[in-house]
Amino acid sequence: MSNTKLERIGLSGKPTSGQPRGPLTSRVSERKDPAYPDGAPRSRVRQNHFEEGDPNFMTSLARGLAVICAFSDHRRSLTIPQISERTGFSRAAVRRCLYTLAKLGYVASGPRSFELEPKILELGHAYLSSTPLAAAAQPTLDRLCQAVRESCSVSILDGDDILYVARSSTTVRILSVDLGVGSRLPAYCTSMGRVLLAYQSQEELRAYFARAKFPPRTKRTIISRAKLMKELADVRKKQYAIVDQELEMGLRSIAVPVFGKSGAILAAMNAGTQAARVSIGQLRETIYPQLQAAAARLSALLR
Repeated sequence: MSNTKLERIGLSGKPTSGQPRGPLTSRVSERKDPAYPDGAPRSRVRQNHFEEGDPNFMTSLARGLAVICAFSDHRRSLTIPQISERTGFSRAAVRRCLYTLAKLGYVASGPRSFELEPKILELGHAYLSSTPLAAAAQPTLDRLCQAVRESCSVSILDGDDILYVARSSTTVRILSVDLGVGSRLPAYCTSMGRVLLAYQSQEELRAYFARAKFPPRTKRTIISRAKLMKELADVRKKQYAIVDQELEMGLRSIAVPVFGKSGAILAAMNAGTQAARVSIGQLRETIYPQLQAAAARLSALLR
């Protein structure tokens, strides 16, 4: 990208008059994100990860990552003020991050807004290409998807969310948002999330329930901590989780654990269906045996 173009959109590297180089702030947007109706920050690089006084912590790198994470499926094109609002950084700091990312080819600019460039995929590819789980899961999911004729996924627990590391989908979309590798959803109201939470230690679960929020996604969403704790205990006992229209009306899903070499849970695998087409009984009787077998094959591969 030419320096002239960068200057035209305010990314020349020089501070714009009237916009000081303010310090890192802790402001978080009060507007609601569609995936997080409780108003959780969009950026995955949280403010409390910025270690003041730590000589080894690179604040500028953390800011750049936060700016990248501000983009989402819901808002693929963002302005400097919008990114500033999402990250809590000053506009001057956001501008410098975008300038650097544009110079490196990770961000493209329009007259007023910015979008991620395909080069950004290199960052995720480094993880996927070095992780046995993602490499082993994809062919397993593809076969399972063909067998059950439903969208199937594998995810891990990342903070309070599930992070999709592999997915094989049918031509019929079952969610209003398009999911893919790298997508995130809240753990408390998803079948994979409940499986992953159910196998956490008591200490980890206590910490989770102390910090997490459970806004209702639908009228069916379990938002009571007591009921959710009971549900997780039941999931661990049965070794599978069924979530019936708690994430989104019309969506049912079933998930099972994927165990690693040590026998500890490594990931969760699920199949998602349309509630109008597949009953809960069919999930248990028809899809569950094939899902469980696929998860067992994946666990064996990872060992």
